[in-house]
Amino acid sequence: MPDAVGCWGPEPGADAVVRAAWDALAGVMDPEIPVLSIVDLGIVRAVSADTEGRLSVALTPTYSGCPATNVIVMEAETALARAGLDARVSVVIAPPWTTDWISDAGREKLAEVGIVPPPSSGKRSLTAPDEVIACPRCGSEDTRQISRFGSTACKALHACNACLEPFDVFKCH
Repeated sequence: MPDAVGCWGPEPGADAVVRAAWDALAGVMDPEIPVLSIVDLGIVRAVSADTEGRLSVALTPTYSGCPATNVIVMEAETALARAGLDARVSVVIAPPWTTDWISDAGREKLAEVGIVPPPSSGKRSLTAPDEVIACPRCGSEDTRQISRFGSTACKALHACNACLEPFDVFKCH
């Protein structure tokens, strides 16, 4: 995976225990967007091992009040334990998560299931609210926002005026 460095995987030269932890965490799917692992979503902020080999894993939720945070922590702990790893998982809210942390593979997975991924150009859409959103089904740029909130708080609901299909757009933040 070309983008699996830094927040999407172990740093070059990481020891075997840290690499095993990243592998285990890559199998934990986001409960609200189950096509994305928590690694692809970019909420795994750090994995480190102390001198005794105990792991510390830091997760940053997509929103500080994300209702799935406790489930994600539990699933991460379970995956690490199943891999035979001694780990402590903590939630870190600073710096806040941003959609810039979604991996390229994660953006592709979102698009494959008809969820428009956020632009990878940073937080531009926060200051450019009139940005054109193309329909993921037919490609038409004749779309409109129906609701600021879609199937989860992370997404907005849009509709295509050409094919009339509704679709989710992952909010940039």
